[in-house]
Amino acid sequence: MSKTRIAFIGAGNMASSLIGGLLAKGLDAAKIRASDPGADTRAKVAEQHGIELFADNAQAVQDADVIVIAVKPQAMKAVCQDLRPHLKPHQLLVSIAAGITCASLLEWLGTQPLVRCMPNTPALLGKGVSGLYATAQVTPAQRQQADELLSAVGIVVWVETEAQIDAVTAVSGSGPAYFFLLIEAMTAAGVKLGLSHEVAEQLAEQTALGAAHMAVSSDVDASELRRRVTSPAGTTDAAIKSFQASGFEAMVEKALSAAAHRSAEMAEQLGQ
Repeated sequence: MSKTRIAFIGAGNMASSLIGGLLAKGLDAAKIRASDPGADTRAKVAEQHGIELFADNAQAVQDADVIVIAVKPQAMKAVCQDLRPHLKPHQLLVSIAAGITCASLLEWLGTQPLVRCMPNTPALLGKGVSGLYATAQVTPAQRQQADELLSAVGIVVWVETEAQIDAVTAVSGSGPAYFFLLIEAMTAAGVKLGLSHEVAEQLAEQTALGAAHMAVSSDVDASELRRRVTSPAGTTDAAIKSFQASGFEAMVEKALSAAAHRSAEMAEQLGQ
């Protein structure tokens, strides 16, 4: 990436996080440009990262090797159509807009190498995970560029079919909210058991953080980790059996299926 010139269309929180991650990995600020319609946003990002900002998208993409489209899904069609006359055939487009299919993007942009990406909000802290799908026009070198770009804010996984992006959305794109809901519920239950809200919340948050670290760093899967902390007839066993008696696994499967289905619905709606 040291010689790659990158342009960001949209300079909101996710774009700013990617820019910060790239700079932290040693990319020269002179290699990064961004555009945004908001004067305040342009001033903030320019001050924070020391890159060149433009109000005009066409200026930002001149001579770029990689163009990251980071605008709201509702604005994507208009932005892409306006951008189309200014694109060159060799430029790689990376879309981080949720719910916009490659077919829609290529209809608005013309034939371009395109990578569709589904990051999640922990990317704002450099702890994200992004699912990526590449169209047939993307070269191995461009695939590597996209991989390194998103690796600046977390880990990257590639999927073989675009339909799997809906599953990525259900598992990781929407996933942080599931864990926030569990933290909320554990905090509320702790309060009912006699803890102060502050103490219950701290216990729930740090337990979630510690468990995630154990799962990531362990050489065994989550089911084995659960088994190791679940003594027969103990306290954890009582809680796990209560979860399972209430259909916990089926409930999770149903929820993620609903999220994936909604992702596909949104793609159809937003692509019109």
